[in-house]
Amino acid sequence: MEIKAILLSTLLLSTSLATAETVFVTLEKDNAIAVVDPIAGKLIKTVYVGQRPRGIALSKDQQTLYIATSDDDAVIEVDANTLQVRGKLPSGEDPETFAINRLGTRMYVSNEDDNQVTVIDLSSKQAIQQVAVGVEPEGIAVSPDGKWIVSASETTNMVHWIDGESHEIKANTLVDPRPRALSFTADGQQLWVTSEIDGTLMVIDVASKEIVQRVRFSVQGLGQEKIQPVGVVIDDKRQWAYVALGPANRVAVINAQTFEVEKYLLVGARVWNLAFSPAQERLYTTNGVSHDISIIDLENHKVTKSIAVGRYPWGVAVKP
Repeated sequence: MEIKAILLSTLLLSTSLATAETVFVTLEKDNAIAVVDPIAGKLIKTVYVGQRPRGIALSKDQQTLYIATSDDDAVIEVDANTLQVRGKLPSGEDPETFAINRLGTRMYVSNEDDNQVTVIDLSSKQAIQQVAVGVEPEGIAVSPDGKWIVSASETTNMVHWIDGESHEIKANTLVDPRPRALSFTADGQQLWVTSEIDGTLMVIDVASKEIVQRVRFSVQGLGQEKIQPVGVVIDDKRQWAYVALGPANRVAVINAQTFEVEKYLLVGARVWNLAFSPAQERLYTTNGVSHDISIIDLENHKVTKSIAVGRYPWGVAVKP
């Protein structure tokens, strides 16, 4: 019996360690990041980082947090373990969002005020190029193979296809008004783009650069003006996709094969962005107006927890 108890205890401990993770959330109005233990369901601490932090991502080795502090005109480097600021990157003016290639060697920063994308070499920490794009770029993504950097211009209503080698724009795709966020499928065959004003999601075929599917949303009891899609993520198996619907306070659950909306999940107020847990068994949402994050169990597609984090949570990153 004693041996069985020890084995059971060891198994429980290893399972706990396997699922342990930390969620980092940028807080626009607190000029800080919230550090959350999602398994325990609690806020651990809040750390000041700079003025109006928004975009956030982890380095390839998971040891550095990159955070766009928009009003400081910087992307800062923060030690993901000690949470000490280690330096700044030359991001250009008003950086809001950015994307990092799979190799972890290049960062692509949206400069909304300057209508450009700044390319940063992460090893030298130097800006190596500025790429002129449309008016008010925000959403940005890098294809899994690094061939394409795609920038969405909110006012021009286009996504711009930037060559990953030459950094020249090779194509433009006209999309629905005010494209906000975009995400590649893991196989690199599709690009999913949200339109905040039209209330749609567009699926673009990467090979042809053409829209092949539009998904529209309808929530019972809500006017269409409340449905304003922002963040979008697709799981690695391309089985499910999830779209944050802004002031609709819902996350849409989409069958990524049939493009049918299967369910709407009620989360906090003004849901902005989304991030998977490392094994994609949970989804975390930032809810700007209710000042919290929601945790969604993806096996059952149910919201399990809400955790207060601070004022105006916007971006989210998850460290294993």
